[in-house]
Amino acid sequence: MTNYLFYFSFFAVSFASWGQFELKNAVIVGQFDKPEDRYAIEVNVTEIFSQIGIKTIPLQNIIKQGGSALILIEDSVQNALKRKGFDTYVVINVRGYDRTFKPSTTKERFDEVLNRTSIYKLYKDESTSISFEFIFFRNNEVVFRDILKCGNISDRDSTIKRFKKKLPKRMKKKWKVY
Repeated sequence: MTNYLFYFSFFAVSFASWGQFELKNAVIVGQFDKPEDRYAIEVNVTEIFSQIGIKTIPLQNIIKQGGSALILIEDSVQNALKRKGFDTYVVINVRGYDRTFKPSTTKERFDEVLNRTSIYKLYKDESTSISFEFIFFRNNEVVFRDILKCGNISDRDSTIKRFKKKLPKRMKKKWKVY
């Protein structure tokens, strides 16, 4: 009987935490072509994370204006950030303008993702929905992925507004942050 209780509690705990991710700190990296889009997403995510007690810093505070995110690959930069208490990197990009996207299951390294260029803009004319991909890294390995789908968009400002509204709800539902 004790074994059954043990196995039941083990599976209950495993099932409850399945699909969630524990987040305590984050360096926010927006992968967007336009600096103003990158800045808008990084600042909004930093603000949302900070409101719920997650220690955050946007990439804009680490690199010089016009600099590359590839500086995060350097060991000296990662060690300096680790000393400041940052061991998680969140890369945010646009996955596409459709609602059918699922999180990728491929194992990518941090440097591979940073070397990618974004082929999508924050807003595209005539699109009514957008999917943002969040990729979380620790020790240069993917530890969690998620897709945030925002519908009913009509311009850049409405995209950012929807993003700000939907992200906290998604975090509460899928990420272990509350």
